[in-house]
Amino acid sequence: MNVNPLAELVETKKDFSGSKNGIAGHVLHVVIEGAALESISGSERLLAALKRKRMKSKELAKSPVTCENGAGGLESWLVLAAKASVFDRHAALRKALQPLLDEQPSEIHIAVHGAAAGRLPAAEAAVYVAWLNGTSLPSYKSKQSAQPLKKIYLHGCQSADGFARARALAEGNALTRQLTMLPPNELTPASYRQRVARLARAEGWGIEEYDVKKLRKLRAGAFLAVARGSQHEDAAIVHLSYAPKRAKGHYALVGKGICFDTGGHNLKPARYMHNMHDDMNGSAVALGLLLAATRLKLPVRLDVWLAIAQNHLSPEAYTQNEVVTALNGTTIEIVHTDAEGRMVLADTLTLAARAKPAAIIDFATLTGSMTVALGERMSGVLANRDALAAQAVAAGLQCGERVVAFPVPEDYDEALESKLADIKQCTLDGEADHILAARFLNRFVADTPWLHVDLSASRCKGGLGAVGSDITGFGVGLGLGLLERLTG
Repeated sequence: MNVNPLAELVETKKDFSGSKNGIAGHVLHVVIEGAALESISGSERLLAALKRKRMKSKELAKSPVTCENGAGGLESWLVLAAKASVFDRHAALRKALQPLLDEQPSEIHIAVHGAAAGRLPAAEAAVYVAWLNGTSLPSYKSKQSAQPLKKIYLHGCQSADGFARARALAEGNALTRQLTMLPPNELTPASYRQRVARLARAEGWGIEEYDVKKLRKLRAGAFLAVARGSQHEDAAIVHLSYAPKRAKGHYALVGKGICFDTGGHNLKPARYMHNMHDDMNGSAVALGLLLAATRLKLPVRLDVWLAIAQNHLSPEAYTQNEVVTALNGTTIEIVHTDAEGRMVLADTLTLAARAKPAAIIDFATLTGSMTVALGERMSGVLANRDALAAQAVAAGLQCGERVVAFPVPEDYDEALESKLADIKQCTLDGEADHILAARFLNRFVADTPWLHVDLSASRCKGGLGAVGSDITGFGVGLGLGLLERLTG
């Protein structure tokens, strides 16, 4: 598969100097807090708009203002507050860019104004947000859909490397969203595996597939229990490897890739089955993170494990009260067929742990209880090492993808005690299921340091932070920041 290209970036150190009336195009003015608006070329149009709206200039930090110029162009003005969090800065930039991008321009200008020390980070954030929201995403409308942004002109600032890190992150995030948005008739386990194989060839990754036949020989009963619901036997655990020379460490990424989740015999009602093609988002995040690391030539060895399957109804589909044996020998009593994510992850985590990485990070749209706890604007993390969870929280703050760390105390294991097997898959009570799911998964990582990211923010209506689409790509920035912390 091809990764959709991002807009070309053209940089200049010179301040923006459109004609007296402006340019007949689309311009985002990013003003560093403290800069005098009156000294900026073209600001008389902004000041007139502020007067008309009865706004004060300091309000531009939360409410960007758009105005037309004398050349027929559209300008958007924003003040970036110095003390604002990365998340708030990204959200403000997205809000300021949206009126410009709504007109589907082929190119935009970004002008950065203010103290020289603050220009580079402001410019990087603005370009990153423009890349994210100007990229092409899947659309099946019969009429012509939105056109991607082709070129970004940056004025008043010049980077040393074309903002390589921001570009890599934007590419990874875009790949995650593009895959997640594909409808379930287009992204089946079989076609997903084909897409992954093409991407691996294009990027030079190693690839190995554990198909149903191989998993039967390995006795990966937890994964196979879910896979039984698909008559095509197209489920698989796909292993990708990235091994640069002089790697500083070895880490494993694991992603839940349920291409559609009906709930199985414990069938979801229509309201909760809607958008269940998103249930492969964790695997898409792992892929997007791998792509970003590859683009940056990150000096770390990565093993990426994708648990690709569907959770469907069929005469062969697994049922409540079955007892299955996982790859590591643990016997599991099935309590609810809609808790399939932890089943496919169990055997996938076992495979990942056998390669003895320094740590495992898994991404999954795993539990509804995490969404109940946090809503759609943050995700939760749980770990078997407190320091790893703390690193994830810090990485989230730094990149604008906020996470909350939850405890995973051992006494929660009491709820998963089974009279028939080594462990219950879940309970029917639903209380603290995100913690119970983590306690369950912890059984399959041996003694490997492990972090679980429960992606409650994978979909947020109206967008989140830097991203304007409902599918957010949340996790790619978090994961890259965490890997950099762990290897730095």
